[in-house]
Amino acid sequence: MWTFSKNKQWNDLEDRFDWVKRMNDVPQDSRYHAEGNVAIHTQMVLAALESQEAYKALSEQDQEILWASALLHDVEKYSTTVFETDGSITSNGHARKGAQFARQLLYMGGFTPFAIREQIVGLVRYHGLPIWLFEKPDPLKALIKASMEVNTEWLALLARADMLGRICSDQEEMLYRINCFEEFCKEHNCWGNARQFASNEAKMYYLQHDDAFVDYIPFEQSVAEVILMSGLPGAGKDTFIKQHYKDWPVISLDAIRIKRGISPTDKKGNGQVIQEAKEQARVYLRKQQSFVWNATNTTSQMRMQLIELFNSYRAKVRIEYIEVPYQQLHSQNKNRDAIVPAAVLERLVYKLEVPALWEAHRVEYCVK
Repeated sequence: MWTFSKNKQWNDLEDRFDWVKRMNDVPQDSRYHAEGNVAIHTQMVLAALESQEAYKALSEQDQEILWASALLHDVEKYSTTVFETDGSITSNGHARKGAQFARQLLYMGGFTPFAIREQIVGLVRYHGLPIWLFEKPDPLKALIKASMEVNTEWLALLARADMLGRICSDQEEMLYRINCFEEFCKEHNCWGNARQFASNEAKMYYLQHDDAFVDYIPFEQSVAEVILMSGLPGAGKDTFIKQHYKDWPVISLDAIRIKRGISPTDKKGNGQVIQEAKEQARVYLRKQQSFVWNATNTTSQMRMQLIELFNSYRAKVRIEYIEVPYQQLHSQNKNRDAIVPAAVLERLVYKLEVPALWEAHRVEYCVK
């Protein structure tokens, strides 16, 4: 069984992890966290989690996943806490940055299975969603996307522990919101599982159209397929393409860089590389010809820009995400024709956003 920490005593955690110890240095707004700093709050959250009957009913492995998520859920308040001019204390963006930290920590540690790691990352990323879901512009769409990244039943458990592990005047209202979140999940078939669609085309149509009905089935068919590679430098994308798509045309950003003599760290030059690659893609798309787009595409923003382009030509998109262990990544990077500097690779590891199932028609994970 995977376990994050066999000894869960707080003093031991502080001795072993600097990031746990520094929680003592992070203050919180007394209106919402009268209990004190982030360390006190986190200990109260862990205690509240362990006291819930729904938590006790989980398997030992599932409990471990939730426990690690609770420990990490506010880890990046350290870097996002701001003292506002009106005297309040905010930590906007701490969930997103916390998810990045969790992925980096567990990936570089080298002992966490991919599925477990990404579930923890999702729980940290969305731990506030049950409270704020109904303030989203489109609550249902936000829920459906989240359900494709994280177990919503566990998310509600974590959110309840987060709320019970604090001293505040609006606790009862916030717990009511979490109950509403649970009922909304059940109503829309998202409770503890990803929302299912009649087809991948139906999924993408709903997610890409603001006024789409969730159960609508489009009749328009795709005219080509684009394989969008995703993975850190050195993960083995070129090898994967040779094994699975050897007869497909390939647009390779590395190949264009090498041909033009452009360094991976040259921002202006890389902008030109991307534009040239997009022009090549448009040629294939106009001819309704399938092809492979080979680049790192390690953030959702990078992928979304490309997928929007491909979909505008009625092409369906399959993301092939490739991952190898951290130490192997560095070794394979050194053997590439286009070696990425170690410092650049480390920054990419921290910024990595693993593709979510909602991003494309199909998302496949090749993880060693």
